[in-house]
Amino acid sequence: MIVGIHHVAIGTPDLEAALHFYRDGLGFEVVQESEWHRDNPRADRAVGLKQASARMAMLKAPNAFVELWEYREPRPRNLVSDPNDLGYPHMALQVEDIQAEYDRLKALGMQFVADAPVDFGSASAVYGRDPFGNVIEIYEIRDAAIAQLSRD
Repeated sequence: MIVGIHHVAIGTPDLEAALHFYRDGLGFEVVQESEWHRDNPRADRAVGLKQASARMAMLKAPNAFVELWEYREPRPRNLVSDPNDLGYPHMALQVEDIQAEYDRLKALGMQFVADAPVDFGSASAVYGRDPFGNVIEIYEIRDAAIAQLSRD
């Protein structure tokens, strides 16, 4: 039985810079950190790699977790995606006061695709990129009943 989505994993070339953005900038709480080096057969078996070396941090967002990974070995490929790509092309952060969050995140260095959030009537949204090129949507729902469903 599936009980829900626990976390989304994000690869980064620099865990400290990612923590600065996701922990300090977005306000997510670090709940776990770990590291392993090339001699960890259980970790290799779990992730399907050989002689892997990595650092990770699990961060708690208000209603889910984000897991940050900095792999040292094998060397990661730079596969920055666009919103139309297959796979996991973006994650969305539900916000209140989207304009204030847009301004705050832009000041932190997030680059957005539009010069302001786009108003869709009952919601507003805009895509941007974290410091590593990952696409993040900020999304405000103004319909109180629908907004509450995503918080439950």
